[in-house]
Amino acid sequence: MGVVFKQSLKNTLFIYLGFLFGGINTLFLYTRFLKDEYYGLVTFLLSTSNLLMPLIALGIHHTIVKFYSSYFTKSEKDKFLSSVLFLPLLIAIPLAYFGDIFYEEIGNYLSKENPIIKDYTLVIYLIAVACSYFEIFYSWAKVQFQSVFGNILKELYNRVVVMILLFAVYLELITKSEFIYYLTGAYFIRMFIMMFYAFSLYMPKFTFAKPDNFKEVIRFSGYIILAGSAGAIILDIDKFMIPGKESLVKAAYYSVAVFIGSFIEAPSRAMLNILQPLTSKTLNEENHLEVASLYKKSSINLLLISGLFFVLINANVNQLFNLLPKEYSGGALVVLMISLLKLYNGFLGNNGAIINNSKFYRITLPISVFMALSVYFLNKLFYYQLDLGTDGLALATLIVIFSANTFKLFFVKSKFSMTPFTNKSLLMIFVIIGLYLAFNFWDFPVRDIYIWKFPIHPIINIILKCILIIISYVFLIFKLNISPEFDNLLKKYYK
Repeated sequence: MGVVFKQSLKNTLFIYLGFLFGGINTLFLYTRFLKDEYYGLVTFLLSTSNLLMPLIALGIHHTIVKFYSSYFTKSEKDKFLSSVLFLPLLIAIPLAYFGDIFYEEIGNYLSKENPIIKDYTLVIYLIAVACSYFEIFYSWAKVQFQSVFGNILKELYNRVVVMILLFAVYLELITKSEFIYYLTGAYFIRMFIMMFYAFSLYMPKFTFAKPDNFKEVIRFSGYIILAGSAGAIILDIDKFMIPGKESLVKAAYYSVAVFIGSFIEAPSRAMLNILQPLTSKTLNEENHLEVASLYKKSSINLLLISGLFFVLINANVNQLFNLLPKEYSGGALVVLMISLLKLYNGFLGNNGAIINNSKFYRITLPISVFMALSVYFLNKLFYYQLDLGTDGLALATLIVIFSANTFKLFFVKSKFSMTPFTNKSLLMIFVIIGLYLAFNFWDFPVRDIYIWKFPIHPIINIILKCILIIISYVFLIFKLNISPEFDNLLKKYYK
């Protein structure tokens, strides 16, 4: 767990640094510099490109993680990497061809309710291609157990670029329309940087020869592309559906609430960057004792860290919305549902990595298809028919992913005879619930303070409450000996 903990710590640092920039962008700059319509447009374009990305990537980024460690000679590795690297072009090139032929029809379909979308339809495809190859080269680095640099590019780079571009819009150096095109170019620059870094870690001797298990590789990619596409639908279909009923402005409001709720998933993303290749390696070596150990350790440590941010976010959510323009308020319930979902994801540890990199990976396809269909029809029910608004979209996502994750929990138990539970898991859950209830229903009576019409009193309230929560949380975790890794880290500074 040493390499996992060290790289996870670095990854978490850069992810939260990315969240810091992203938070400033989302909560302050987008809402004030780009305004509602263009912010909603950017949200729609990026979400739609995320729906297209798994199809173009062909699941190759997952395929590299699963199979790379099963090859033991350089010749075998070179055959494998050479054979999969160019496969996404088999999808990307025909898509570009037919997209060009039917560009007018596609543009008209996407822009029925919001005509502004039509002029930027090509951007969706370009960002999807850039993100596809970025993920492929990132996986290339992961299997060398080097996840930090790619994590910086994935979590921090884009947000810093967005901040620079937003200030450029504010200073009238570029227009709002040019902002979108410069952002698209930034995605391609990121892709090329990741490519050169991946090649610096391992440069294969390119060959037309295929690995002996190439059919199995293609079969796995086929399953993953379908499962990945369904997974992308689950994550982004809500933002895609909003412009079909309401204006792009509503998508901007919803994105802010989802961003705040998603803040707690950073530790999971950080740890899984290194856990995925490590889980694949231990499974290929049939070292099930180590897999079980990783499962339990990842679960309790992610529950510990995610739980802290769950309490911090939800205990301060009303004050956070007080910092935003009034139009963005009212998303507290969305934040709670999304953060509950992310907390449960953290509790599952590397459950998904165990399934995806085992011989049972085929189960991910029916699970993902079921989830995609369920979230689509529940969104239609809650959002369109029952008119529950964006709360309905968040509720649909919560129900579907919670149900699927629970199934995966029992699936791993039945196939591998292992669970993420430790003797401290229930205790950890009680700590999270207790502190949430203790800090959620009150605020410090700070008088209203404004600087240049910007409210300062919510920030003071948030800081004071965060200090109390962190002190209480760390004290309880340390005294209850929840995590040996966390205890050892604290003892270094406690001494």
